[in-house]
Amino acid sequence: MSRFIIIPAHNEEKNIEEVVKGVDNLGIKPVVVDDGSTDSTFNICTNNGAIVIRHDTNKGKGEAIKSGLDYLLKNYPEFSHVAVMDADMQYNPEETLKIFNMLENKDLDFVMGHRNWGKVPFRHQLGNFVWRNVFNIAFKTGFRDTNCGLMGFSRNGAEKLKGHILGGYIVDNSILIGAVKNNLKIDQVPVKVSYHRKSKVTRGVRIVLGVLLYIIREGVRYRLGRKR
Repeated sequence: MSRFIIIPAHNEEKNIEEVVKGVDNLGIKPVVVDDGSTDSTFNICTNNGAIVIRHDTNKGKGEAIKSGLDYLLKNYPEFSHVAVMDADMQYNPEETLKIFNMLENKDLDFVMGHRNWGKVPFRHQLGNFVWRNVFNIAFKTGFRDTNCGLMGFSRNGAEKLKGHILGGYIVDNSILIGAVKNNLKIDQVPVKVSYHRKSKVTRGVRIVLGVLLYIIREGVRYRLGRKR
């Protein structure tokens, strides 16, 4: 068994069974990190044959991804590639096949999806437009998406990047920045996305500013030659 899919989940009883079954139908083992759920997420996952790693408290998506990667690296020497997807069906499990195919066929360390912006709510488009352009200027890159939650790692990529994963809304950027700083082999692939909810304006502004400041700070560090 060389492919796995890590699914961070916190109180996702509404969608998690569909996600786990969708992954299992692909012939890939789902690894659910139950991040302190207080609903039926844990029982649903164990009853549907997923590998389940359980956090006693809610530690956030970043810590959930790290727990999943640590588990696979320690327990599955044959593990070669892993994708990460959310538990809310924002991305269909079948979209992970695009990630795996890109990783394997192009011998890459890290692949991040890029979304069709015409399918994204305008306020999310705006925030991502700011992040993406500032990121590309700061790191001298040309990524089409710098905040997509659907991504994948080779084993080498997982080993190199698990120490770079941070929590909160900067998690996706922290991984991508780690890949750039470590000169890993990176590419992107178009993926379909479905939004079930929109961020409130005040919350959205706060998130945009917080992530933007992180990108700028890390961009300055990168330009100064600091790897960490």
